Amino acid sequence: MKSLQENMVEFRNQLEKGMIQKAYLGLMEYMMSLKNLFSNKYPDYSTPGSLYNGYMDMTYFSILPKSLKDRDLKIAIVFLYDTFRFEIWLSGKNKQVLAKYWEIISKSKWNKYKIVEPTKGVDSVVEHVLVDNPDFSNLDVLTKQIEQGTLKFIQDIERFIAKNAT
Repeated sequence: MKSLQENMVEFRNQLEKGMIQKAYLGLMEYMMSLKNLFSNKYPDYSTPGSLYNGYMDMTYFSILPKSLKDRDLKIAIVFLYDTFRFEIWLSGKNKQVLAKYWEIISKSKWNKYKIVEPTKGVDSVVEHVLVDNPDFSNLDVLTKQIEQGTLKFIQDIERFIAKNAT
């Protein structure tokens, strides 16, 4: 394992090349454009707050469909740096909400999406890969993939919640 000093030297070397800053700025701009797309195109879904930039572990924003917001649930569109992919998560207002819905979903044996047991550091109860190894050379295609996957995920979650969580 390298020391902090060795890591910082490598970090500085990479920053001096300039590509990391450009890529990071491009990703932040793209994530904001996705957030704006959902905010403008789907007025029934609120997209509160700002973009969470993270610590180069994840960047995400939330979408709150009314049917889920009323249950203290939210959707997160997440870019994960280590796996270099976009995921969509069903999350909650707090750990109690996550635990409640994990219990409901687990007991139902619903297996349409990956169910994540609520533990320390876990902010979701259901996760799904939207785009693995995204191609940023055609943002229109990438955006369409994320948009369609998000709408399908939300629809599936809303149906499940309507049937199983009274």
